[in-house]
Amino acid sequence: MYFLLKVLISALAIAAASEVARRNLPLAAILASLPLTSLLAILWLYHDTRNGLLAGDLASQIFWAILPSLLFFVAFPWLLKTGLRFSLSLILSIGIMIVGYTIYAAVIRRLGVPF
Repeated sequence: MYFLLKVLISALAIAAASEVARRNLPLAAILASLPLTSLLAILWLYHDTRNGLLAGDLASQIFWAILPSLLFFVAFPWLLKTGLRFSLSLILSIGIMIVGYTIYAAVIRRLGVPF
């Protein structure tokens, strides 16, 4: 039951942002840019473990994961503007992001950053 409550609350936050997008795109962009998923994950982890250090470690790992995820937000609109279909643009953007994550993880591990 608790898991379903977490799913419901998390899904409502995401659904609210998508509903706002139909009415007010700039506001939806601001809502979507908030680290809602990260905040929810940190809150649920803390609630489940009562371990602030573990929640802090998750926040640190999230920080290091943000940079390669930005590749998606650059590639996706650019690919759409080049005339590619939505689905192909989405798939290619996700692929670009995955390649970015792979390269990024290898580089920061070599630099000794825990990721």
